Amino acid sequence: MRTRVCDMLGVEFPILAFSHCRDVVAAVSGAGGFGVLGAVAHTPEHLEIDLTWIEEQTKGRPYGLDLLLPTKYAGVEEGGINREAVRQLLPPEQQQFVDDILHRYGVPELPEDLGDAAFRGGSLSISPKGYEPLLEVAFAHGIRLVASALGPPPPSLIDRAHAQDVVVAALAGRKAHAERHKAAGVDIIVAQGTEAGGHTGEISTMVLVPEVVDAVAPTPVLAAGGIATGRQMAAAMALGAEGVWCGSVWLTTEEAETMPAVKEKFLAASSADTVRSRSLTGKPARMLRSAWTEEWDRVDAPQPLAMPLQSALVAEAQLRINRSATKEGSGAQQLANYFVGQVVGQLDRVRPARQVVLDMVTEYAEVAEAFASQVAASQS
Repeated sequence: MRTRVCDMLGVEFPILAFSHCRDVVAAVSGAGGFGVLGAVAHTPEHLEIDLTWIEEQTKGRPYGLDLLLPTKYAGVEEGGINREAVRQLLPPEQQQFVDDILHRYGVPELPEDLGDAAFRGGSLSISPKGYEPLLEVAFAHGIRLVASALGPPPPSLIDRAHAQDVVVAALAGRKAHAERHKAAGVDIIVAQGTEAGGHTGEISTMVLVPEVVDAVAPTPVLAAGGIATGRQMAAAMALGAEGVWCGSVWLTTEEAETMPAVKEKFLAASSADTVRSRSLTGKPARMLRSAWTEEWDRVDAPQPLAMPLQSALVAEAQLRINRSATKEGSGAQQLANYFVGQVVGQLDRVRPARQVVLDMVTEYAEVAEAFASQVAASQS
């Protein structure tokens, strides 16, 4: 299974695990894969704590960092907007719509001391003002890779990473995106199909991966979207990928940060139970279908706001929902959801993240042996 990506990152298996949970990142890196921490909602102080902890747990094994670096967002002309400006840009119509949802579903208010924390939880570090302090922390640690999950990495980031021997990756939902990433000097391109959880385009993994592989050669490509097993990993490699980028499969692991009520929904969901929605971040993102997404799909619903305003708008609502979603059948439980890909239909049990890695590797080897046997038989 050794590929150029293994050599570039110094790992045994070309399995990259995106997660907002430091426990998953450490477990995957410890198992021979490569954990990537999603840090767009971190503060610099929180990131310092998490990276220090990851390095203590992994004992020198490599890991990476993932950020959102969109070129279009509210406040882009000013290089980002502060929290108070965000508050003032939230239109009354959208605020009233969210309040009405919470009222109709009977979601309790937050304790007074959590109000400001809820707003901070909706802050996304997507502008230079927000992500540069995070990069200062990251480059002071031993990160091996920095990835842009949304938008092209700016030249300054690529130059700084390369000066410190850090690999730069970027996700692409179209061939044109991948070509721009290659021209900018990105080292690894992640071809992410629409099946994936989180921010995705509209092209399927089966179509996108070989298209991107041919377009950006010899730059190595990782496949993302709909990959949770060794068979799916083998399919990705057959399409020309040199590894896989997985996110959804870690959401039902023992270490995952997933809220218990949402994890239960994931375990019971089918592959048809996801939808691309702008209702959480303002940009199309695949998530679990729930009463929340259905409310935003109503014909009389207001349009979601631009990133990062939508995240700020719904931050307190999401915290209220998550705190109260433990009661089966409650309004909060009906509203609860999270980002996840179509592969959720295969996530029917809880496993340690390490076991997920080992199961993928074992099944991949079985498929590779079966392919070799088929070729040998045809030549005999």
